[in-house]
Amino acid sequence: MTLDKLPVGHTATITAVGGEGPLRCRLLDMGLIPGTAVTVRKVAPMGDPMELRLRGYELTIRLADAEKIETDAQEGTA
Repeated sequence: MTLDKLPVGHTATITAVGGEGPLRCRLLDMGLIPGTAVTVRKVAPMGDPMELRLRGYELTIRLADAEKIETDAQEGTA
């Protein structure tokens, strides 16, 4: 399941980071690397952006970027 589909309050571990070039590097630089546990804290009222908690800090990213991050959460069981 990709990170954009993870429900609020649920935690999953990042398994892969997609994207190309500068976007992928930016996501990795922000700490979104495979093996990292991430919790969805909030989603904006209109659905974009979403706030994540990882590595002891909060990070807000766009849903378009979250779509590129694979997690170990199973569809329908998150």
